[in-house]
Amino acid sequence: MLSGFKNFIMKGNVIDLAVAVVMGTAFGAVVTSLVNNVLMPLISALAGSPTFDDFARITLNGNEIQFGVFLTAVVNFLLVAASVYFVIVLPMNKFIERRDRKLELKQKVEEVDPQIALLTEIRDSLRQRT
Repeated sequence: MLSGFKNFIMKGNVIDLAVAVVMGTAFGAVVTSLVNNVLMPLISALAGSPTFDDFARITLNGNEIQFGVFLTAVVNFLLVAASVYFVIVLPMNKFIERRDRKLELKQKVEEVDPQIALLTEIRDSLRQRT
């Protein structure tokens, strides 16, 4: 029973998932800091307040509906999404695209017509004789 559990834990997928969770948690702190300490102060400079919590409140039958809190959550989500896209996804996509182009060029160079390869071997062989 324990050996089956050990085999399950030691599989690559479980370890990869554990590393991803730890890295995601650490990266979440970085993104939160970027939003709270860099982007939100910029928004507060433009809007006058770092949040929109007091922006729109409606009292209906004694209950307060806080659209401003929802608006703050939406803005935070958009800032986090934009941060992740522009800081991680976009550079990674460019890196992958560049890598793929290099691989394609390398494969094209390696894919030589067999007749040309034979003629090249003959030419090189003749050069070595002289």
